[in-house]
Amino acid sequence: MSKQKQNRRDFLKTSAAAAAGASIPFWFNLDPASAYKFKAANDRPVVGCIGTGSRWNAVGPNAMKYGDVIAVCDVDSAHADKAHDKVRDIQGKKGNNKEVAVFEDYRKILDNPEIDIVTIVTTDHWHTKIAIEAMKAGKDVYCEKPLTLTIDEGKQIIKTLKETGRVFQVGTQQRSEMGQRFLNALGVIKEGRLGDITEVECVIGGIEPSGSIPVAEVPKTLNWEKWLGQAPLTDYRWKAGNQQDPRAKTRCHYEFRWWYEYSGGKMTDWGAHHVDIAQWGIGMDHSGPTQVVPISAVHPVPLKDGMPTKDDAYNVASKFEVQCTFPNDVKMKIKSDGRNGILFTGTKGRMFVSRGDLTGKPVEDLKDNPLASDTIKKLYKGRQPGDHMRNFFECVDAREQPISDVMTHHRAITTCHLANIAIRLNRSLKWDPQTEQIIGDDEANQWQSREQRKGYETNA
Repeated sequence: MSKQKQNRRDFLKTSAAAAAGASIPFWFNLDPASAYKFKAANDRPVVGCIGTGSRWNAVGPNAMKYGDVIAVCDVDSAHADKAHDKVRDIQGKKGNNKEVAVFEDYRKILDNPEIDIVTIVTTDHWHTKIAIEAMKAGKDVYCEKPLTLTIDEGKQIIKTLKETGRVFQVGTQQRSEMGQRFLNALGVIKEGRLGDITEVECVIGGIEPSGSIPVAEVPKTLNWEKWLGQAPLTDYRWKAGNQQDPRAKTRCHYEFRWWYEYSGGKMTDWGAHHVDIAQWGIGMDHSGPTQVVPISAVHPVPLKDGMPTKDDAYNVASKFEVQCTFPNDVKMKIKSDGRNGILFTGTKGRMFVSRGDLTGKPVEDLKDNPLASDTIKKLYKGRQPGDHMRNFFECVDAREQPISDVMTHHRAITTCHLANIAIRLNRSLKWDPQTEQIIGDDEANQWQSREQRKGYETNA
């Protein structure tokens, strides 16, 4: 941002704080009904959106509540063009009729000095490279989960974050939203109402095998080579859905989640949410497991030395169960089968939390004995809980760490990566959470990183 813009923003911030005596950022009104409005349109942060597929349809409009989008980018021009039209429509209704640039190359956004913030809503295997380059370009970052494809990528992001001092929020919205059920569950735990936690069970679902997916012509709007990024060159595949399973099967777009080349399956897709909350609840959000044991796993294609032997079908685990033991002796299971959510077991009772429910005797007791008035605020790093994107923009203004910070996310997603390594190699792992190394297994340790295609390497 320009010096003139920064000076004006600082002046308005100081004036508003002095007038209102408020600790919240100057651009938010105290009235919740008008919390999405800035005091002065000229001082809204400027945003560039990298990755504008289906998930962006939620992330992008949320970002436009607090900032002005001036550029969108996607390697599929159909996605980018739709995002352009959506931005023009939403911002136009607010009186902002400025043109919005459309790019295929994300570096065009990073090179724009007017852009303060980038949202990264790409496939998982692109997150780290773009995030690192964005921070080095002086941008604050909102990146969807899971942040990384490998454990090593997390280490690289942390290194860059420390070097640049940027504000970085990961899109694990359960820390802020979903009726604040997860925050209230954590409040129950932090006040000791479950006693000492002894076991946790995270049920995150499995996937249905795809069957063979034929090679297909690449859509004219898609730059397939660039979409592949660090992953090996391979054929584009697609087949139509049917009445029983209407979603099309492909290697691309939403279905990237079910290919180890680009993601980690449900283990990282939903594990990024539930394992994150679970480790926070047991006080291990800055640590990790010491042992990871694969109890069972079913892969839809055969594996050899942990690698898929076929390239025409989904290859991540369709069903699985893994048990992790933490330094405080708490045991946590991550499994596909069962009711989606997290079950905490303590010496005083049990509690289940999901996006739709918060149940258990300690929860029922809240009716007569509610949580202390400041418990949730303390969990939320001293801020009033709100929507996840608002927390990010507040922290950008205050230059503070958001509720879903890189450090704790790296610890949670590392557990998920270790679980995937264990089920792919079909053996138990011993992990040192301090040195972040697998103990006594050189082959497994090599899985902390992977070879990246030339020209698409991640360099912190």
